[in-house]
Amino acid sequence: MKKLLELRRRPLSLILRLAVLATAGVVIALIIFLVGYILVRGVPHIKPSLFAWRYTSENVSMLPAIVNTLLITALSLAIAAPLGIFAAVYLVEYSRRGNRIVGVVRMAAETLSGIPSIVYGLFGALFFVERLRLGISLLSGALTLAIMILPLIMRTTEEALLSVPDAFREGSFGLGAGRLRTVFAVILPSAVPGILAGVILAVGRVVGETAALIFTSGSVPKVPSSLFSSARTLSVHMYTLANEGLHVNETYATAVVLLLLVVGINALSGFAAKKLTGGRNG
Repeated sequence: MKKLLELRRRPLSLILRLAVLATAGVVIALIIFLVGYILVRGVPHIKPSLFAWRYTSENVSMLPAIVNTLLITALSLAIAAPLGIFAAVYLVEYSRRGNRIVGVVRMAAETLSGIPSIVYGLFGALFFVERLRLGISLLSGALTLAIMILPLIMRTTEEALLSVPDAFREGSFGLGAGRLRTVFAVILPSAVPGILAGVILAVGRVVGETAALIFTSGSVPKVPSSLFSSARTLSVHMYTLANEGLHVNETYATAVVLLLLVVGINALSGFAAKKLTGGRNG
C-alpha cells in the first residue's frame, strides 16, 4: 500500500513500471505462443519412423541429423571454448589495462559478433572447403562455427572475469600465490557461472545455425564415417524438409525435437553450473 501511494505521487515512476510490466507480459506471451504453436503442430506427428537409424525419402528420419548436431556442437565447442576462455584470461589478467591492442581486440570481437552467419558460411566455403581442401565436411562446418562463436565466448568470459572482485586477486597474491595459480584456483572458479552462460549461448547458436552449414558441412542425411564426410544437422534437416514442401508435418515434428534438444542442453549446462559453484562454495 505504501509503495502504491509513493508511485501515485510520482507519475513517471508509475508509467515506467507499467511499461516494464507490459513489455514483460508481451514477451512472455510471445514465447508461450511460439512454443505452444510448435508443440501443437509437431507433437501429433512424432512417430517411431522419424528415429530410424537410416534416412530414406519415405521415413525422412531425423536421427542421423540429431547425431550430427551433437557431433558438430561438441567439436566446435572443443575448438572455440579453450581459445575464447584463454584469450579472455590474457586480456583481463595479463595485459595492461588501457592497452590499445586490447581495445582493438575487443572492438574486433564485437564486430565479428554482428556479422551475418551467411558471411561466415561463404568464408568457410572459400577457406576451409576450397583453400585448405577439407571439402564439404563435418570438420569444415565445425571450424566455421568455432570462428562464429569464438567472439561470443571470449566477450562473455571477459565480462565474467571482470566481475570477480579485485580483493580475490589481492588476497591470493598476499598469500604468496603466483598469477597463474591465482587465475586457475581463484579467478576462473569464481567466474564459472558467467563462462557457462556464454557457452550456453554459443551452443544455442550452433544448434540453430543453418546458413553457414549449408556451404560447409553439406546436407547428406546420414551419420558421417569420418570428420571429412558431409553431415546434415537438425536445423539443416528442418530447412531441407520445409524447402521441399513434401513433409510439412515432419518439419514441425523436427522443430519440436530441436526445441527439446536446446532446452535439454541449457538445463544440463545450468545443472553443471550449480554443481560447480555449489562444490566450490562447499
